[in-house]
Amino acid sequence: MVKGFYTLLIAQFLSAIADNALLFAAIVLLSKLNAPSWHEPLLREFFVISYIVLAPFVGPFADALPKGRVMFMSNGLKFVGCLLVLAGVPPLYAYAVVGVGAAAYSPAKYGILTEMLPSHLLIKANAWMEGTTVTAIILGPVLGATMAASNPYLGIAFITALYLLAAAFNYYIPKVPIDHQVEQKTLRFLLKDFWHAFITLWKDPQGQVSLAVTTLFWGAGATLQFVVLKWADIRLGFSPQQATYLIAILAVGVAVGSVIASRYVQLENAVKVLPAGIYMGILVISMILIHSPVLAGILLFVIGILSGYFLVPLNSLLQHRGHHLLGAGHSIAVQNFNENIGILILLGAYTWMIGAHFNINTIVTIFGVFIILSMALITFVYRKHLQR
Repeated sequence: MVKGFYTLLIAQFLSAIADNALLFAAIVLLSKLNAPSWHEPLLREFFVISYIVLAPFVGPFADALPKGRVMFMSNGLKFVGCLLVLAGVPPLYAYAVVGVGAAAYSPAKYGILTEMLPSHLLIKANAWMEGTTVTAIILGPVLGATMAASNPYLGIAFITALYLLAAAFNYYIPKVPIDHQVEQKTLRFLLKDFWHAFITLWKDPQGQVSLAVTTLFWGAGATLQFVVLKWADIRLGFSPQQATYLIAILAVGVAVGSVIASRYVQLENAVKVLPAGIYMGILVISMILIHSPVLAGILLFVIGILSGYFLVPLNSLLQHRGHHLLGAGHSIAVQNFNENIGILILLGAYTWMIGAHFNINTIVTIFGVFIILSMALITFVYRKHLQR
């Protein structure tokens, strides 16, 4: 790997662990404030709305400046969001500010990979990135829920310090040449430029299938976190802190799947991993049969492996196609726009089902069937395209 890549990894890890810890610390804080249970998934909704609204602007912003500097400034916004919580601002609104920082951070974080590295190292680099992200997903919920258990504000103060440390590493990421800088910075041009990038990626056959899968994955993944928390409470009798260990096991599975994909899947064969998504949906439905904590851990671990195995190659393929067609920041912004619409829709459906008092087995079944049908449709459409 090139110089500066591991500085990027450390910065990414610290920021990601703070993001995940903050979500669960905020969930504990909502509970302490006696907020309704449906406020918990709504917390994530407030976070992702920034990705959707700001999508036309964060891509050009990431491409217009050295991406390490963009990451540094974005972590500053996350830091401000934490300060707002500590100042007594309602968690939903403060977490929305953190979402603004995260929306600007993401195109720079992933976009810099295509500027730092040759295409043959992208899957390996993505596996490293996903590995640090997954490690943060493992540690973050446990850290956030544990530190916030007795005093949520003290836990959030510690998370604030993590964002500062991440910003320090961001500052020392080497500058790379500015790629695909926008010609104009007017609102009309930026919206038109984003629409062009959106259409270009969806019209490209490889961009289309990878964009569809990553959109489904992140929408399903964000929702699955909350489904597992509720399922562990009702079916296994777990406390919120105990349930975070199941999230951690799921994340370990994703890390293992990412490593397997990085070793055995080549970029040109990325679409061959599509059936893994269908099997993942089948296993999600089988959650309704589980009553044992041990079996629950094994099942979630296998679901995680399948998730990581098909996510990393298709994410790498999307970055590769986007970099050549549009520029790294533009393509990641389009990816984030689609993925967070997926999160907004699926998490919104889950929030509505919780508010309507759906049985948890019904929610799990609906969720699993949706994954199976969506992945089957994506696979069918792609194969149909190859036959033309």
